[in-house]
Amino acid sequence: MTAAGAVGLNVRMEDDHPDVTDLPWPLTGADALRDELLAAYGDPSRGHHGTRHLAEVLQRLGELAAAGAAYDRTPVLLAAWFHDAVYDGERDAEERSATWAEDALPAHTDDATVAEVARLVRLTEHHRPEPDDANGCALSDADLSILAAAQERYDEYVAAVRSEYAHLDDDVFAAGRAEVLRALTDTPTLFRTAHGRRQWEQTARANVARELAGLPA
Repeated sequence: MTAAGAVGLNVRMEDDHPDVTDLPWPLTGADALRDELLAAYGDPSRGHHGTRHLAEVLQRLGELAAAGAAYDRTPVLLAAWFHDAVYDGERDAEERSATWAEDALPAHTDDATVAEVARLVRLTEHHRPEPDDANGCALSDADLSILAAAQERYDEYVAAVRSEYAHLDDDVFAAGRAEVLRALTDTPTLFRTAHGRRQWEQTARANVARELAGLPA
């Protein structure tokens, strides 16, 4: 068994669609909450921030674990499940996702775990964990790992994000998208874990540079 399998983080992807029955869920007796979250991610109005994204984040957490990244499994997995639980293109989506976690989780886990999950969800708004924040670094890297996808998958991701902002004209979207990408890349490293820097950094920066070059000035 791989290290990822040992911590329950194997995620099976078939034809680019996740088998949701195989997504790791760390809470026993909370299947109704899991199903509620799956319904939120499965909303057909979502483009990138849907079930496939959730599955890929969980898959990358497994990859990080297999590569030796140390993090607290239960709060990090729960934060992955909640980090885009609310997604409607508004700036406070992370805050509302964190609030959902704070409201829903006390019936299923201890106060310290609830607080850590909410903290991690809020951290995904800007993806700037401190270097000694092992949980934050793992979740941030897993969430951003799509930036290091193969070119075809990256282009699918960009198109999916654009579909979520179909109400914006091209110039407005391009300006906002460029601001987000430059904020992410205006740091010494996109990724905070050793594995992320080693395996994903170069490809991610090349993908982002290519996308920025194609955006209207």
